[in-house]
Amino acid sequence: MSILEDTVAYESWLATQCEVVEKDLARKHERMRKNPFVFLRATYYRWARRIEKICTELVDAPSSLCVGDIHLENFGTWHDADGRWVWGVNDFDEAAVMPYAFDLVRLTASVQLAPEMKMAGREAADAILEGYREGLRQPGPALLDEQEIWIRDYVKCSDDCRRKFWKDVEALKAANPSPLMRKLLIASLPGKAEETAFFRRTAGGGSLGRPRFVVVATWRGGRVVREAKALVASAWDWSHGKTPRQHKFLDLSTGTYRSPDPYLRVEPDGNGTNFVFRRLSADSRKIDLDDNAADLKHERLRAMGAELASVHAATGDAGAAITADLKARRRGWLHESARTAREATEKDFDVWCRKAG
Repeated sequence: MSILEDTVAYESWLATQCEVVEKDLARKHERMRKNPFVFLRATYYRWARRIEKICTELVDAPSSLCVGDIHLENFGTWHDADGRWVWGVNDFDEAAVMPYAFDLVRLTASVQLAPEMKMAGREAADAILEGYREGLRQPGPALLDEQEIWIRDYVKCSDDCRRKFWKDVEALKAANPSPLMRKLLIASLPGKAEETAFFRRTAGGGSLGRPRFVVVATWRGGRVVREAKALVASAWDWSHGKTPRQHKFLDLSTGTYRSPDPYLRVEPDGNGTNFVFRRLSADSRKIDLDDNAADLKHERLRAMGAELASVHAATGDAGAAITADLKARRRGWLHESARTAREATEKDFDVWCRKAG
């Protein structure tokens, strides 16, 4: 099937899983024309459908519970239950069991596709793999007040960043969610929060088009914000004809080697759709490439690889099986597999730009 046919098939299925916001979906289609990196972010369903045919040599790699839609902008910050500032993967919408190597290939391909990337060749793949091996040996969270202080320089929120956050909040359009959704959003707020107001939010790459609701309230002298985003089965499971009874989102986000966000939870909306609830703030956010330049240096890519390994290692004895598999693979395999995947993505992007409309 072509990218156009897969898009129609996936979005037809998506409409059976949640209320699709057609205006946001149209915006997603337009954004997919921006560049191949944005296109990759928006089309995990296409990746899930084709990657086993593109990288056939990786199909037999050990399986673990994986992120699926991993890429350079799927990292961010939050505060854990002890108030510590943590950095790591912060979106598990596409979590599913699959060969671990596909996560590594997708992360590396996203580096190769990133605009103005200065370190996108074999060196980048080697940095990610170096960090990944380190993460398998010593899995754990990246705590920004302790062992990973150096990351703070890349994720700190400036005064302009904070002003932009509140400007974006103030620009949200009012919404009228269902009574149960209102109740769930209010329940996610601190006790005795007042002056609650409800809004729709347009955000995301691959999830653009799914409904997002926001509640803004006043609590102890300032505003607090919570979001609810529709959660559906992973596109990996969709592409393989699976219908899992329960989403793996929380299994990964609260894994053994993570220090999770205590505000993150999944709740049903009463109409057959689950929603992810989370706290929004200026310093608990996804880190976009535009936030801190495109020159991702060796240490940052290595940290991404280590974080990904910590996610994978939480699945039973996957760490040992993956370590053995890595030792058996020839040098350069990750760079070459990512290049193959990148080229396939670029071809789909060209088709989309020429024929979609």
